[in-house]
Amino acid sequence: MLEANDILSDEGLSRVQKIAKLEELLSEARGLQRAATESGMDPDDGVTRNLRDIELALGHLNAEKPETGAATL
Repeated sequence: MLEANDILSDEGLSRVQKIAKLEELLSEARGLQRAATESGMDPDDGVTRNLRDIELALGHLNAEKPETGAATL
């Protein structure tokens, strides 16, 4: 799985492209977290850390904050 820092450090991507890739990664990470929660998998297997890393990377790029809360999980 691609990491947030890999996207941030990719010199070949514009800011807009980085934001788009990070938002896609965020969606995937939320899906994994949701699956872990619903299936009884260990919800703290690094997915929460990945979500936080992605959110920090988006903040670093001054991207609009995605909605958070139960409805987005």
